[in-house]
Amino acid sequence: MMDLQVYLSKKREIVDRALEALFPEPQGPASDVVRAMTYSVFAGGKRLRPILCIAGAETAGGESRHVLQAACALELIHTYSLIHDDLPVMDDDDLRRGKPTNHKVFGEAIALLAGDGLLTEAFCVLAGMPVPEGTPSTVLTRVIRWIAEAAGYSGMIGGQVADVQSEGAPPDAELVRFIHEHKTADLITVATVSGALLCGAEESAIRALSSYGRRIGLAFQISDDILNIEGDKQTLGKDVGSDEKRGKQTWPAVFGLEEAKRAQRDLVLEAVESLNPFDHRADPLRAIAMYIIERRK
Repeated sequence: MMDLQVYLSKKREIVDRALEALFPEPQGPASDVVRAMTYSVFAGGKRLRPILCIAGAETAGGESRHVLQAACALELIHTYSLIHDDLPVMDDDDLRRGKPTNHKVFGEAIALLAGDGLLTEAFCVLAGMPVPEGTPSTVLTRVIRWIAEAAGYSGMIGGQVADVQSEGAPPDAELVRFIHEHKTADLITVATVSGALLCGAEESAIRALSSYGRRIGLAFQISDDILNIEGDKQTLGKDVGSDEKRGKQTWPAVFGLEEAKRAQRDLVLEAVESLNPFDHRADPLRAIAMYIIERRK
């Protein structure tokens, strides 16, 4: 059996070093926004999306170095979304990962621009990455388009719009599924698939990994919903109980807490089953799926 915590720690170190290399020492008139960008990038975090990208590449026979720039780009996109999500016009949160949110430190205008800067930088990183030897250059174009769609209005942004506009509305099963699929699962799915695509995975493997990513993405968001009820503020690094106060469309709010836990377990088991076509190289993905149930932050 693999040691997931050792695996996650090693991959997180690799990703962190690559992220550090992306940012110059802040200087000049734009230095404040660079400081704000790096504040949130290096404020801690699981690095789940870049690690899924790497694990997907390994499942297809590749290595971390083959997809590291794509992995970093995914983390930049995720971090931008958190900065904007915390703004007063969105969720108005004071804490993120146990630290003051970006706008509390740098002000709302710089925080907004820091998010914009991270999103833009993500696509600069993607456009400049080399493709692994033997992979057609058209694959990179496909990956960039897929990531853009997952991050855009038909993906994460669309889910966020529905999340914001549905606050205080009656619980709606169809709506909560839409929010979870797009706000969270779309980017997790493309993270899992993009690494494998860049390493030459066949279409059947891409379909299997997409099925895995979709299910763990939903399970991950349901986990967040549950932790917002049962979690510990100190462990989570952010307030708990905020979803209910804001009238958010969450899985427990719509289906009940016990049903949310059952759905989470079922999704994780289905995700692991999606990996049946793969050998031991997919073990990190299997372990990550089970970790989603066990995580406390």
